Amino acid sequence: MNRFAQVFKCCQHHRMAIIGMVHVRALPMSPMNTLSVDQLIEISCHETEVYKKHGLDGICVENMFDRPYVRSQHSGPEVTACMTRICAEVKRSAGSIPVGVQVLAGLNREALAVCLASGLQFIRCESYVFGHIADEGYMDGCAGPLARYRNQLNANNVLILTDIKKKHSSHAITADVDVLETAKAAEFFLSDGVIVTGSRTGDLPDVGVVDSIKKSGVRLPVIIGSGVSDVNVKSCVDVKTDAVIIG
Repeated sequence: MNRFAQVFKCCQHHRMAIIGMVHVRALPMSPMNTLSVDQLIEISCHETEVYKKHGLDGICVENMFDRPYVRSQHSGPEVTACMTRICAEVKRSAGSIPVGVQVLAGLNREALAVCLASGLQFIRCESYVFGHIADEGYMDGCAGPLARYRNQLNANNVLILTDIKKKHSSHAITADVDVLETAKAAEFFLSDGVIVTGSRTGDLPDVGVVDSIKKSGVRLPVIIGSGVSDVNVKSCVDVKTDAVIIG
């Protein structure tokens, strides 16, 4: 049994997991912030309760409204502190449902720290293997330092689910490396699952790419991370996608 199926138990019965995104409203210091931390928690927990009521298999918390996003060198400790408190309350609301976190933009070490403090089970990680140009600037591959940091935290039970050829980014510098080779590199560098997206939020990726990864011998779970709806979800099931992310 792979690590992913240990967390998302529906996969043990060959059922695709459905993971819902909880989009935290703008945090303190963010230009769009208008709410207190308590209000942010209330909204995030309400979204969690909706997902729980409808039987979702997982939840991922993300600071989506912290636009414009910044990289780690421009992010302050208030982001980690607030996300830790919010995630702890979401985890409490979620009960037995697995909860993870993504901290934008590319704050993957911070996400691991939030998981450790809040008792979460996974992170969604940008730029794990191969660099790319995002709207925040250049994002370097972080697999080596991040895996070592996870080990240093004694948090190897936390899954690192990794975007490959991620949305809202230019991949011209790795144009000679296709999605399949990127998935193989992520597996070689100890990813716990790869996330495939369309070119932007709301776009479904080519499910044929998912199918090619599944048939290639890559043993990682493959997750569709954008554009899934009631209209196209059957196509995700047809190619034996391990999980989809919605919301």
